[in-house]
Amino acid sequence: MSGRDTRSDDVLADAPGPRPLSPRTLGALLTVLGGIGLAASAWLSVERYLTLLDPDRVATCSINVFLSCGAAMGSWQGTLLGFPNPFLGLATFPVVVTTGVVLLTGARLPRWYLRGLLAGTVLGQLLIFFLMWTSFYVLLKLCPACMVVWTVMWPLLWFQLVHAVQERHLPVGEGLRRAVVGNRGVILVIGYVVAVAWLLLTVGPALVRSF
Repeated sequence: MSGRDTRSDDVLADAPGPRPLSPRTLGALLTVLGGIGLAASAWLSVERYLTLLDPDRVATCSINVFLSCGAAMGSWQGTLLGFPNPFLGLATFPVVVTTGVVLLTGARLPRWYLRGLLAGTVLGQLLIFFLMWTSFYVLLKLCPACMVVWTVMWPLLWFQLVHAVQERHLPVGEGLRRAVVGNRGVILVIGYVVAVAWLLLTVGPALVRSF
């Protein structure tokens, strides 16, 4: 059993805004977003391997001088743990996809497992923040394939957090719980707006010139 509080749907039934996030909806999100992240990680991994075979090769995810995967893959930040960062995606996104598929079948996962997956996603998002900072302030370049991973990590983290708060896997006050669950769509959009604003304020002029 997952330890899910069966009262959660009843408690939130009268709350304003969207209905509670169902396990199957979470499963669909994990499956789709994890699949996109896995595809982008596989793309980057193949490009990194081919670059090692031929250092003069231009990666297919390199569009111009500014939008280039080569700088990110060739930096020390691109091998933060001693191996190419995309390999992390190859190892972790299948876990996300498998979890999503299991939830779609209607099965309930243990609370400790969902908490562990959330903790791993938090660590992944912290790594993404570091890589974003590196791209914006150190490399002054953007990696298109990397940005695909950046884009899916935020909703992966957010909807897991919403579900954890909703099911009382994380102890928060009832007012905050209602606010998080009822406004999950708005907060998701705000997160994207903040990320895009950060990008435009730091590398916006260079991005415009690259076209």
